[in-house]
Amino acid sequence: MTATNIPHVPTVRSRSASPVPAVPAAGETAFRTRADEVYAQLKRDVADFILVPGDRFTENEISERLGVSRTPVRQALFRLQQEGFVEVLFRSGWRVLPFDFDQFEQLYDLRMVLETTAVHRLCEADRRVDRSLLEALADIWLVPAAQRSSDTAQVAQWDEAFHCSLVAAAGNAEMARVHGDVTERIRIIRRLDFTQQPRIDATYDEHAKILKAVRSNRGDQAAMLLRAHIETSQAEVRKITLHQVHLARHAGKTAPR
Repeated sequence: MTATNIPHVPTVRSRSASPVPAVPAAGETAFRTRADEVYAQLKRDVADFILVPGDRFTENEISERLGVSRTPVRQALFRLQQEGFVEVLFRSGWRVLPFDFDQFEQLYDLRMVLETTAVHRLCEADRRVDRSLLEALADIWLVPAAQRSSDTAQVAQWDEAFHCSLVAAAGNAEMARVHGDVTERIRIIRRLDFTQQPRIDATYDEHAKILKAVRSNRGDQAAMLLRAHIETSQAEVRKITLHQVHLARHAGKTAPR
């Protein structure tokens, strides 16, 4: 069977279409299995719009594209099925599931609680805060407008890092772990938010205000700004259509690598 919506995926030249490495990259744990690598790759494919809702594919197609056997592919797909990314079709391969917008709403609500709690903690004098994380964020977001990046993929990654670093800097490892899981599950939606330049400009402005409030230990103001920032992104999620997803896929295929 051939994929109905992704006939040209094997020719896509990006980091997400590269063969799965046999040896873990620097910084990765040595005990990661081949199935772990395939799982991570397929999640990147979803986040990078190589696989989008409605796409159908077979285990053989994934095996050939990634240069691995079917066994780790099947193991990875079953794991993704449990997480609600794909479903198995009776005698017809697999399909990427449509977006569950009700679930995204709930995840954004949880994200709001975690991040606003974190910034309050960052502004409490008796808390042990990782200031190095905050300073690293300042190097990215507190720059003159002329030095801002217009690379949508880069800004999307920095945006994730901004919010994750705020939570991590607050010093609660369990809070950071839960927040990391939420971040991963809403990644594709957040990246769609960075396909338009006005949203990139707004993100720079809003992040700068939040960071300045945190660095000045103004907890209530930081939480208020952060809440408004997340609510704006949440509102954009409600406007997303499948057409936008396919436009993002096309832009990814035609953009210079």
